[in-house]
Amino acid sequence: MTSLPSIIFGIVICAAILLIAIGIYRGGTAISELLTENKTLKRALTNLTDENKIGYAKVISQTKDANGAVTNTTLKFVETARDNELNQILQRQYTIEGDIVHFDALIVKFSDKMVMDGKQRSMYLWRRVYGEKMSPQSGFAIEESGAEPNRYADLLKELPVKNRQVFWSGIWELANTPDKLKQYGITAIYGTVTYTQLRQGLIYIFRLTSTGQLYPEVIPEF
Repeated sequence: MTSLPSIIFGIVICAAILLIAIGIYRGGTAISELLTENKTLKRALTNLTDENKIGYAKVISQTKDANGAVTNTTLKFVETARDNELNQILQRQYTIEGDIVHFDALIVKFSDKMVMDGKQRSMYLWRRVYGEKMSPQSGFAIEESGAEPNRYADLLKELPVKNRQVFWSGIWELANTPDKLKQYGITAIYGTVTYTQLRQGLIYIFRLTSTGQLYPEVIPEF
């Protein structure tokens, strides 16, 4: 015969599972409603312009071995504002083994039905920087997963703080649930990595096309 304490314990466990399930359901429902029904959000996404220059990287210093091979590269990574490429909204410094560096970003593409003017829009979220001799998982973070990126801080300013938090946490999470994208008006969320061999005296300007292609343009440092 089952003892009373065991029954009570079982009830508590079932209740806890139910509460967790409700929380997951509500979280999914919140992002669904926000993306499909909120006109303020749709209007904000319509204000996304075609991305062009989104930031740059430059070498601060490099160390070499006796044979002249680069052993370490210290670089400065800068992200610029959407409305003013001279305004630096994020600046990081990293030291990477070697001279080949990978820049990892998450691209989010919204369908024409998601925005009010009927034109597809996209945005990006910087994830991490890592060297050729590192695994991506051990790379250095650029943006915090689930957090509001600095570049888009003004985009959702008309939404309540709670809704902004739901949007950004939901966008990061949707990257792992591609089967739900279409119902949320998102055509794709995918990772993209661009890598290049860094040299002193050069500036690596990152550009993002309207179709979500990320690439570096190399120019002499001025």
